[in-house]
Amino acid sequence: MIRHISRRHPAKSIVVAAAVLGSTLALGSTATAAGPTPRAGATPAAPAAAPASASATASAWAAGTRAHLVITAPGDTSAVRTAVTNNGGSVFASYDAIGVIVAHSTSSGFAAAMRGVAGVQQVGATRTSDVPADAYAPALPANPAQTPTTLTESLTRWDMTQIKADQAWAVTTGSSTVKVGVLDTGVDDRHQDIAPNFNAADSVSCAYGKADTRAGAWRDVGTHGTHVAGTIAAAKNGKGVVGVAPGVKISSVRIAEPGTSLFFAENTICGFMWAGDHGFKVTNNSYYTDPWQFNCPDNADQAAIIEGVRRAQEYAERRGSLQIAAAGNSNLDLANKTVDTESPNDSTPVRRTITNACLDIPTELPGVVTVAAMGKGNVKASYSNFGNGVIDIAAPGGDGASGVYSTLPGGKYGNMNGTSMASPHVAGVAALMASADPAATPADIRSRLGVQATDVACPSDSRCTGTTTKNGFFGEGQTDALKAVSGTTPPPGGYFETTTDVTIADNATVDSPLAVTGVTGNAPATLKVGVNIAHTYRGDLVVSLVAPDGTVYPLEDFADNDGTDNVSKTYTVNASAEVANGTWKLRVRDIATQDTGKIDAWNLTF
Repeated sequence: MIRHISRRHPAKSIVVAAAVLGSTLALGSTATAAGPTPRAGATPAAPAAAPASASATASAWAAGTRAHLVITAPGDTSAVRTAVTNNGGSVFASYDAIGVIVAHSTSSGFAAAMRGVAGVQQVGATRTSDVPADAYAPALPANPAQTPTTLTESLTRWDMTQIKADQAWAVTTGSSTVKVGVLDTGVDDRHQDIAPNFNAADSVSCAYGKADTRAGAWRDVGTHGTHVAGTIAAAKNGKGVVGVAPGVKISSVRIAEPGTSLFFAENTICGFMWAGDHGFKVTNNSYYTDPWQFNCPDNADQAAIIEGVRRAQEYAERRGSLQIAAAGNSNLDLANKTVDTESPNDSTPVRRTITNACLDIPTELPGVVTVAAMGKGNVKASYSNFGNGVIDIAAPGGDGASGVYSTLPGGKYGNMNGTSMASPHVAGVAALMASADPAATPADIRSRLGVQATDVACPSDSRCTGTTTKNGFFGEGQTDALKAVSGTTPPPGGYFETTTDVTIADNATVDSPLAVTGVTGNAPATLKVGVNIAHTYRGDLVVSLVAPDGTVYPLEDFADNDGTDNVSKTYTVNASAEVANGTWKLRVRDIATQDTGKIDAWNLTF
């Protein structure tokens, strides 16, 4: 997330270049970015929004204009829209399907007056600052010049190997019929690693709460959204980086506003409505809804924000879209909220006492998958929010020098850290699931994400409560891309794995056994062998697969001068002559001295 996921959630996204999601920043920040990394903001309104009233023109803007959500019953909102005009306001956008109107007014008594109108259920200001004049005649974001990369595509980045995305690609890279919406600061659609998978037809700006469908309105007003998009679906094209699901389509829904990179409620509502109306199977939300880090239901303004965004999220889900969201970067226990010192972030923050009834939205809304960040290895990222019963799943978000490397505007690349970086890993895995099972509903995918995650136990940290299978730091575990594309939980008779460590000593040969049962007939001619070996000099290693009858299938004899650490690869073996059931072995021979290691894990996919 920009502090929102970056700013609000200080560590939600840590971009060394300065990328942010959410309130002022996305839940992520850059550690070492090749170029500036502004924080992300809110997304433009969805096409379902009705045209602005005649008074909502550039010439009609005035200092003191504030935005409000006016909430009524879903359906025909014409009577309430008339009341908005009669009470000193103008209708900027309306979403009849969910009964939400975005109204502007310069009157300090507007909200109180509208609360007395028949049929009005809630009214709330979405900001503590004025609506910018840009809302009435938005400028198009910059279209940056592109710098061709000389980087050769790496298939073994730590974050991708940690969730086994590199092994999943051997099964599928995702379907081009699956659309993923990036609700963020925007996306550089001309970037060499994004252009092949970019879906301009379904991209939009929802800044200010109304859909702007002009070409380029979706472009990045920071760097955060482009970084997120690359993690989800950077093309597998031999250069730069590869996303978790490099075969799916990316749509940009810019909800961040230029200058501030804030994501206000009306922008988020517009984004979710757009997602539902345009067939997005998944959306990524690495931000929190500004200006409140937590929205409390005992405050009339914040209660309306909760209700409006909740209705829009439910609308998107009913129409087949699953929302994935960053948990935030403030190292807070979301299950034990006590105080908020960062809100409102569009004016002067105040210290206020809060309770668990106060929600970080959209990440704490029902149905949304809440993602915590991990560093390199099975560790909680230092900045990541947590909370037993709040966190659903975890994914690599980077920490310190080990950042998540992805795309930046202008054809560039860089590292960022944050829950903003963790969330798109899960969004990519969800997109792979949707590709493998086009009939899967949002509820199906949400459930499978947890079931197929790899359990991560609590460390020796009293803040982490729960069990190995579900706890406050990692939820149901770390997302697993390979299990996601291999079937069910893991797929019966199809996927087998062992995570038992086997030490590799100098000048020694070791075997790691793996029992296969319930598979009919012989192994396939395309047996997939996923290998994860931790070793400080892989040039010492010779790796083979041993079939149940003792037949040895060489996988790789690394060059003696290959000083690279570790082996994380998927091999394809023609094992059609072998009976599938039985004990298979991964054999590793170390042929030199000084460097040692271990077989960390390996698997077979039939």
